[in-house]
Amino acid sequence: MGSLPELTTGRLLSTWQWDVPALLLVLLLGGLYGWGVLRLRRRGERWPVARVAAFAVAGLGTIVVATMSSLAVYDRVLFWPAALQNILLDLIAPLGLALGDPLRLALTARPASRSGRPRRALTGRLVRLLTFPLVSTVLVLTTELTVYFTPYFATALRVGWLHQLMYLHLLLAGCLFVVPVLTREQALPTWCTHPVRAALVFLDGIIDAVPGIVVLTHSTLIAGAWYLRHHPAWSPDVRHDQQVGGGAMISVAELVALPFLLAVLAQWARAERAETAALDHRLDSELVPAPPAPSPSSSPVSVSATAPDLVRPWWETENSEVARRFRQ
Repeated sequence: MGSLPELTTGRLLSTWQWDVPALLLVLLLGGLYGWGVLRLRRRGERWPVARVAAFAVAGLGTIVVATMSSLAVYDRVLFWPAALQNILLDLIAPLGLALGDPLRLALTARPASRSGRPRRALTGRLVRLLTFPLVSTVLVLTTELTVYFTPYFATALRVGWLHQLMYLHLLLAGCLFVVPVLTREQALPTWCTHPVRAALVFLDGIIDAVPGIVVLTHSTLIAGAWYLRHHPAWSPDVRHDQQVGGGAMISVAELVALPFLLAVLAQWARAERAETAALDHRLDSELVPAPPAPSPSSSPVSVSATAPDLVRPWWETENSEVARRFRQ
């Protein structure tokens, strides 16, 4: 491991290392997403640039930062870079990937004749169980607590392949909750309307702060034997290092809750506008203009002749000033 120099602000921004498994994952996800966007463009369809940017920068970019930046370089000598690294993979990277709406892109880019199998996979029992809102929330919380309060984390610091598996575990756990909530595909139960999703996101924002609070207030050192042995002399004591890590976890969890909630609210607003436009179009196509109201001097007409007027909206059948203004 060697002796690392003091982690200054300059080194925090400029120190990087290669992580081949993480790089391969980023290239794979980016390649598949780019292939989907290219397929749509060849068919003359557009995919929003904002979604591409969210997937590439906030999603894949966060994975790169978490696994290859100075956080990854110093995570074996300081606890707080490891804690920040894990919370980035568990919360921010899934949010960025979900804002790119990869599920809808994958289904839209495939030919209609070949999209049946992926759609059936999304509605399978195992996927439905893992993405069920309360289940996925518990999985995220359990994952964080398991990482820090079992031998999982301490062992991952020693074993390279387990460290990589922990990265993937955190990323998948976060995606199980975030991606179904933000996708425009029907990946959640029908009762998960947008108001319900907003409530679940608010609840998730509170729950996500729990691991950080527990780490901050925990009296026993997490992976204490490892960090006591490898802690650099230029850094504060190990307990203070753990408290900084817990505070960083709480801060990131609360910061990500607001944009997550805003994204759900924006989806809700778009869905309401689409439903209103569809309803207006249906009313315009179904409502037949009522015949002009008879003048007072005209002869009486039969009830059967005026029967259609009885089911028309009042502003179409009445000849009052209020009705005329309402029609305008």
